[in-house]
Amino acid sequence: MSLTVFRKSHFNAAHRLYRSDWDDDKNKKVFGKCSNPNFHGHNYELEVGVTGEIDQETGFLIDIVELKTIMKEEIEDYLDHKNLNLDVPEFKDLNPTMENIAIFIWEKLSAILLDRYKIVVTLFETPRNFVVYDGN
Repeated sequence: MSLTVFRKSHFNAAHRLYRSDWDDDKNKKVFGKCSNPNFHGHNYELEVGVTGEIDQETGFLIDIVELKTIMKEEIEDYLDHKNLNLDVPEFKDLNPTMENIAIFIWEKLSAILLDRYKIVVTLFETPRNFVVYDGN
């Protein structure tokens, strides 16, 4: 029997959406207020689901403390209170859109968990704007 266990967390981060090869007018037209040269921030809400088979010995799909620790160490500690454009090397040349952030999170978590589970990442940039990524 396969099922999915979810864990929620959050982090706060600043970013600027822009392309350095575009002038300010084009960046503003495409990215709006998100292209502010002084950056802006979000209170990101993260939901991670892991899907697999229940361990018959423990009754767990995954030890939720293990998942909590992985999410804290790999994602929260790495992104929280950071300027994504300036402080996170992976976004030096990659626009930190919510789509790219979700893919980045999935890739970090999959490096640890993918051999045991299918992973899905849901990232809320605002309560109404969110993205879901499962590696496909």
